Amino acid sequence: MARINPAVLLSMLAGLAFAADAFGADKDAPPKPAQSVPELQQRIEKILQDTKTPGVSVAIVHRDGPEWVAGLGKADLASGRAATADTLFRIGSVSKAFASLAVLKLAREGKLSLDDRVHDLVPEIWFENRWEATDPIRVVHLLEHTTGWDDLRVRQIAVDAKGWTTRQGLDFDHETRVSRWRPGTRMAYCNSGPAVAAYIVEKIAGQRFEDFVEQYLFRLIGMKTATYFQPPDAATTTLYHDDGKTPFPYWHIIARPSGAINASAKDMAAYVQFYLNRGAADGVQVTPAADIDRMESPESNWSAKAGLKFGYGLSNYWSIQDGFVYHGHNGGVEGGVTEIAYMPEFEVGYFYSINDDRGDAYNGIGKAIRSYITHKLQKPPVPAAAQLPTNIANYAGWYEMDSPREEPMHFIDKLMGLIHVSVDGRRILFSSLDSWKKDPFVPVAGGLFRGEGKKDPPDPVATLALLSPDEKTLDDPGPYIAIQGMLTLKHIPTWRALAEIGLTVFVALSLASTVVYAPFWLLRGLSKRRRRPAERALRIWPLVAVLALVIAGCLLLPDYEDGIEHFGNLTVWSAGLCAATIVFALLSVTSLIPLARAPKSGVRPAVRMHAALVVTALLIATAYLAYWGVIGIRTWV
Repeated sequence: MARINPAVLLSMLAGLAFAADAFGADKDAPPKPAQSVPELQQRIEKILQDTKTPGVSVAIVHRDGPEWVAGLGKADLASGRAATADTLFRIGSVSKAFASLAVLKLAREGKLSLDDRVHDLVPEIWFENRWEATDPIRVVHLLEHTTGWDDLRVRQIAVDAKGWTTRQGLDFDHETRVSRWRPGTRMAYCNSGPAVAAYIVEKIAGQRFEDFVEQYLFRLIGMKTATYFQPPDAATTTLYHDDGKTPFPYWHIIARPSGAINASAKDMAAYVQFYLNRGAADGVQVTPAADIDRMESPESNWSAKAGLKFGYGLSNYWSIQDGFVYHGHNGGVEGGVTEIAYMPEFEVGYFYSINDDRGDAYNGIGKAIRSYITHKLQKPPVPAAAQLPTNIANYAGWYEMDSPREEPMHFIDKLMGLIHVSVDGRRILFSSLDSWKKDPFVPVAGGLFRGEGKKDPPDPVATLALLSPDEKTLDDPGPYIAIQGMLTLKHIPTWRALAEIGLTVFVALSLASTVVYAPFWLLRGLSKRRRRPAERALRIWPLVAVLALVIAGCLLLPDYEDGIEHFGNLTVWSAGLCAATIVFALLSVTSLIPLARAPKSGVRPAVRMHAALVVTALLIATAYLAYWGVIGIRTWV
């Protein structure tokens, strides 16, 4: 999946950022909200048409029942089959909540506890935690994504796991289940955690996880057609590429409990109503209201312990959209994106799922639905501003991300995700390298702050926490800041931040200058009178090295939608990426030879100096990429 740097995460973490309105209005002058379901349906159908998205499954639900449940557009283009309220769509990571609900059911029965050590429950499941003696991985960490584990690698995602058991999926590749920090400190989204929790359910309940969910959750909630497995073609939608016409094959996910459910709009309407009724369905209390409250309340990481309620609970996270606070989850698979969200205090919620993964369609439909369900509602009050903490000066300075989701991409976050925090007297301001804009946060109580944007409404709840964790849990000096309970930033010395920025700029400009200057000396070389043989090697070797790096980058760009297939298996793309990075490293080192052997005469001082700078930049880039395992990377292994 595409990477997002921490600066963008400040506004995007709770969900996908809103795009410009997909039905053509100016983003600074949003259209009037739809006043009725028929009007909303017309707008959504226009979004489908404008974005070439085949179809959508949608439900708007109140506590006392559904207001609108429908399928719009096409479920399958080849046959012309229409999407209906009964058509099954892939709901992706929305599936994770059923692992949490299943664990909570067993906890109510006294068969386990959220605080149980995972190793005690399932010692046969491999993971590595060097703090296990003092900070063991507990069941709650699996569900709140606070194990410290890396997310699944592309090779795991690319596996066709048709017919596999939960245990087979976990045993296929356990390399990512290594705690990178003390469990229960930082949150980093990880698809293997809920799968391990599901296996715990299987072992304790003595039945397959999917059967347990079917018996004790799907049936009781009213999700009559929901299934973890591939449905008949006539019952389900086909998922498509961004072009809206090229289908994806059905994806048998290796971590099935984390994202495999197929469900209809009717199923999901019942599911949203289940939350609005605080665990009840058709007059039956399927899950105690206290369990729903617990799902919505993160507890196991630093920010939660610092009093920040906003964040990721048990497979259920908070988000703020246009001044309203939602609970829920989104999900994505190849060719499909889903979201459920609800507001218990307003007794309303929604679901929608599209059968391609176009961001403009996803954002536009979500915005249209939210505008409709909130247009008669009064926004929640904004907490009054408080005094800045007396120790606020300790938190000023430079920060870097300290809770990366995908470790292989951490090398980009280290360079491009630096954040600067400053104090202006009554607020703290966040700024990033890619924007002059400063995002303000206002204190509301103790070390808690709320966002206060210029265009967006102020946050109605605290969304940021200054952290002062127990020194016994620290492996690096702080202080730390948590954004929305999902992103942890660590303070770093100013000299280090400036050195990283300086080196990044130096390397980027040096390598770019090699490419920019190449056409000039190549054209000059066509003239015998202007040829300089002694300088040729000083220019050619660095140029070819830079081109190898450019090729490595370009291999990642052409068709990202097929990235899982291309890089999760041995293909021309994955092999080419591996080869290009190795060639880059070899040529970078080889560039030292002509520089060292260049004669004193016949080489102009400026050319020699430029070559020395470029070779230095190449060696810095090679060393950095080698340190992070990018040189010779084999994504399929």
